[in-house]
Amino acid sequence: MQAKKRYLLVSVGAGLLFLVYLWGLQIGEFQQQSYQYNQFPQYPQYHQYHQHWPESTQLLEPYLEGGEQEEDSPQLHHQHTSPRERRAIRDNIYKNKRCRMETCFDFARCQSGFGVYIYPPQRGDEISETYQKILSSIEESRFHTTDPSRACLFILAVDTLDRDQLSAQYVQNVRSRIQSLPTWNDGRNHLIFNLYSGTWPDYTEDLGFEVGQAMLAKASADVVNFRPNFDISIPLFSKDHPLKGGGIGYLTLNDSPPSRKYLLVFKGKRYLTGIGSETRNALYHVHNGEDIILLATCKHGKDWEKHKDSRCDRDNEEYSKYDYQELLHNSSFCLVPRGRRLGSFRFLEALQAACIPVILSNGWELPFSEVIDWRKAAILGDERLLLQVPSITRSVGHDRILALRQQTQFLWDAYFSSVAKIVLTTLEIIQDRVDSHVSRNRLLWNSLPGGLYALPQYSTDPAQFPFYYAILGKSPSQQFTAVIHTVTPLQSQISPVVKLIIAVAKSKFCAQIVVLWNCDKPLPPRNKWPSTSVPLTVIEGQTKTMSSRFFPHEVLLTDAVLSLDEDSVLSTNEGSKASRWADPDHFAQRQTCMNAFSHWLGFMPLVHSQMRLDPVLFRDQVSILRKKYRDIERL
Repeated sequence: MQAKKRYLLVSVGAGLLFLVYLWGLQIGEFQQQSYQYNQFPQYPQYHQYHQHWPESTQLLEPYLEGGEQEEDSPQLHHQHTSPRERRAIRDNIYKNKRCRMETCFDFARCQSGFGVYIYPPQRGDEISETYQKILSSIEESRFHTTDPSRACLFILAVDTLDRDQLSAQYVQNVRSRIQSLPTWNDGRNHLIFNLYSGTWPDYTEDLGFEVGQAMLAKASADVVNFRPNFDISIPLFSKDHPLKGGGIGYLTLNDSPPSRKYLLVFKGKRYLTGIGSETRNALYHVHNGEDIILLATCKHGKDWEKHKDSRCDRDNEEYSKYDYQELLHNSSFCLVPRGRRLGSFRFLEALQAACIPVILSNGWELPFSEVIDWRKAAILGDERLLLQVPSITRSVGHDRILALRQQTQFLWDAYFSSVAKIVLTTLEIIQDRVDSHVSRNRLLWNSLPGGLYALPQYSTDPAQFPFYYAILGKSPSQQFTAVIHTVTPLQSQISPVVKLIIAVAKSKFCAQIVVLWNCDKPLPPRNKWPSTSVPLTVIEGQTKTMSSRFFPHEVLLTDAVLSLDEDSVLSTNEGSKASRWADPDHFAQRQTCMNAFSHWLGFMPLVHSQMRLDPVLFRDQVSILRKKYRDIERL
């Protein structure tokens, strides 16, 4: 009898343990899902994927200004893999999918500064033109270091941009190559760039190797796999995207009224089946041939005729009637539906053309969403509610259209117009995470001139930057500081620099005068300088170069700075000495300086130049009647 009782108790205990085990599995899966979706409220753009579009045009505000939305899982279209297979692929790639800066990043490596090290290429490495642009942008940045011991972040020399196994640029054996790196350490403090992942027909996010604890700078990032405040979503850009400079935006100052010929346009491929086909196959329902032009062609790929449907011929004919660039630059809104992957080239094309993107790509983590507020530059929609797009776009007022278009131009020029800007924005975001105590706020990132120019090393207070005075309701000071660059010794009280100091001090707007002493001779004593009605400070430049005048010296107290050479002439009645512009060596130095600026920026920053020729061509002993340019003194 006792044996039967013991047997019964053991059986009941085993059954209870089995039930507890099953209950634990369900709780773990529920927590994992909750963890993923609980991240959404931190990022306003996530809300779009879980909100039904309004039934009337009066409810547009949630799409422009954000708001609470109904939760619903992102719509994933994988018709050739089971949920278990997709989960296995995702778990294999993102074994550390809960990585955050606090758990998967070694901050101790960054104590000597935010240095970025690029591994030297290995024998046989083939690097695409696009990846070479990325590496070149890093090498020419202020973050680059050639010493791995001083590096905070590591960049692979292996090209990981195209991980589509059917692509000619797919690199083999990436897993073994990166794991053999001496400082790989499961990817900790590494950044991996990727534009294309997965392959036909499912286009999963399979990279063909484990990223481990490395950060991903990835295009077409999916919110399900995206690790907030760790990975970085970058835009999809073509191989023709310029390394530096980039094309200017198309919004002009006199572009009025803000509305254009077309309301909404799209021209692209139509996928008959498979992932990304749902929205593009339904565009003909919205196309009206008047102010809404939505065109899709079946004519792409080798075997398109074998799979064409009854509507392909009509779509192809309509497609050929319109020029893409003409549509792009003459429409207020541009539809940006997902393709085979979540992102597309049309996103950047729309930004440059000042065509407000209407994004229909459920689950897409928008580029640089950590710092950019896309509600100020785009309409965030839902793929499942395509038919409501016309009413949504028609309800946007002219003032709102103009504001959205202006923001597209700012974002394009500040962060997306070149590969260098995309790469630098990525690195600046990571640096803000590392130095979180001096990181830029969203105002700096989303207002002119942008986060790449308002460096936190100077200040994190917007009130310290003149760019934001208008936004903060602050008025700039009317006074300036005169910085006089001096390279010749101070010989007497009639030296040109002395006369210049006396002349500048007479201005009622001059708050102080700073003499930047870059002469090889010792600094003269204070009694050798003239007495002035404004404070006069003489400092030595950190480097004996012309560029030292641009350094933000601590003695400067005003926002406005008037930079002068010691031989500057403020009026035609002062001095008769010829300008140093007549000195070939001096002119060569200035030309070298301008060439350096154009090299750094990728374009010539000098938009307008004005110079005086009277010291050279007017003050000479030649009769005015014999001069070729007799009116030169009137310039």
